[in-house]
Amino acid sequence: GSGAVHTAPGHGEDDYKIGLRYGLDVIMPVDAYGKYDETIVREKLFRDTEKYLGLNVFKANDLILEELGEALLKRVDIRHSYPHCWRTHTPIIFRATKQWFISIDDEYGQKNQTLRQNALEVVENLKFYPEWGRNRLKAMLEGRPDWCISRQRDWGVPIAFFRNKKTDEIIFDEKVLNFTAMIFEQHGCDAWYDMEIKDLLYPGSGLNPDDLEKTLDILDVWFDSGSTQNAVLRSGNYDAGTFPADMYLEGSDQHRGWFQSSLLTTLASSEIAPFKSILTHGFTVDEKGEKMSKSKGNVVAPDKVLKEYGSEILRLWVAMSDYQSDLKISDNILKQNAELYRKIRNTARFLLANVSDLEEIVSVDKMGPLDKWVVNKAKKVFDEIEASFNVYEFSKGLNKLNNFLVVDLSGIYLDVCKDRLYCDDKNDIHRLASQSAMALIAKKLISTMAPILTYTMDELLEFSPAILKEGCDDIFDYKKVVLPEVKSDIDEVLLFTAKEKFSEIKDALSKEKVIKSTLELMIYTNCEEILALDEVESSDWFLVSSVTKDKQNSDILGSFQIDGKEFEVYKATAHKCPRCWKFTAVKEETLCNRCEEVLK
Repeated sequence: GSGAVHTAPGHGEDDYKIGLRYGLDVIMPVDAYGKYDETIVREKLFRDTEKYLGLNVFKANDLILEELGEALLKRVDIRHSYPHCWRTHTPIIFRATKQWFISIDDEYGQKNQTLRQNALEVVENLKFYPEWGRNRLKAMLEGRPDWCISRQRDWGVPIAFFRNKKTDEIIFDEKVLNFTAMIFEQHGCDAWYDMEIKDLLYPGSGLNPDDLEKTLDILDVWFDSGSTQNAVLRSGNYDAGTFPADMYLEGSDQHRGWFQSSLLTTLASSEIAPFKSILTHGFTVDEKGEKMSKSKGNVVAPDKVLKEYGSEILRLWVAMSDYQSDLKISDNILKQNAELYRKIRNTARFLLANVSDLEEIVSVDKMGPLDKWVVNKAKKVFDEIEASFNVYEFSKGLNKLNNFLVVDLSGIYLDVCKDRLYCDDKNDIHRLASQSAMALIAKKLISTMAPILTYTMDELLEFSPAILKEGCDDIFDYKKVVLPEVKSDIDEVLLFTAKEKFSEIKDALSKEKVIKSTLELMIYTNCEEILALDEVESSDWFLVSSVTKDKQNSDILGSFQIDGKEFEVYKATAHKCPRCWKFTAVKEETLCNRCEEVLK
């Protein structure tokens, strides 16, 4: 109750901070087993140090009280709360122990800069996906203390130094260290625990093994993982690519972990960054954005997804996810990805089916306006997809692909080509041109999607005609396809507007049961852009029997204007061809001229 208490900087955090402030010596004479060590001899902490050396501190209490003799004014035993180990339920002794650090602010190396300066300089020149990763890593490097790389565990990679028991000095001898490294290479790092000091010590060191002890600290696991740049990329033991790596990618928590430890270990040893770029992704959560847990029952296990949907759907989900934030997954989301997969697969099947008898891809200059348009469109879209893939924005690229397949390719081009594919002569230039456009797009689709839907693209290649395979039997041998530059003079906006306005009239006529099929119709127009298409392409664009520049005498079923250009819809005046179903036959139940020529 005197209010005077002892201050022991080596035995408590508060005392340690007070000791630093007032320049007190940090004396810590207790070893890892709770026993007094050689410190009491060096510092002469007792009159009779032999009595206390190796004695448990709790057993020393009564001896110390005896030693105080008449100087002890009063002794009272009290019960009070005290920190205990949660595992063994025994009292804890606080010990300020020596640790190993990597200094962040000491100058070193060729540039004579600090590790912090070198790291911050490197961060400015790296690529980050997403870009906000740069500031996050930068802030952590600016504010971090020295890196404590030692841990006190019974397992792990040892910090393999010898300590002189009498002087407490670490043996920094290059030959001793190299000898230990050689033993590690032969027997692994467990040799440090398994072998005796006399066998681990370099024979010509001149040191007495009995005076030494092993340091039993292990390396921080982040030092282990940060050293993979050396153990993997630079070891020569693996086909692991080049050093530095093009990219390190991990979760957003690794700015304080692996990204940083890899950077610091490499800069410390080589003054070079281990990577050229860093990609950061979020964590997988359920469709509501909640963390997955067994208790909530919202865990989506990959092995179950593989069994139900197959690996391609899981791979597509990964590619379609905006990984820069948390990745949502659920049955509903997987079903949406399955629909996208089905669209890609079905479109590819249609393309393969219709190029199966194509023997040679015709040159672009022989193609019609619509064929040139779709190849030009595909070129632009696939260039945009590749640009997105090159900066790892896979979901953006796949959304562009989906839009092209649904709207332009399937929704327009493949639809307008069906008549010429099914009804034209095998060697008709209209048919060959359309097949050639499809072949080019099919090859580009296989080439682009091979890294994501590998099994599907391999299967497509297996069933592809020789003209698509280009001598490859395996998707891994398939070369990157580059679509040709094609100039398209089509006014896309006008054509789409005209098609949309015609569709409104057609839908109304179908609803009123005036027509059963658009082939029952013909269109008059004075629009030069439409008339510039040849007769086949203009009628195919609207899926009608014919487009004419001559006004008809029959009733107008509907009309519209675009920029003053007229469009009028009539019932077709000719008869239905039983083969192509177009109303272009001269007589009833007879073939039209085109079909008659083909059958000849």
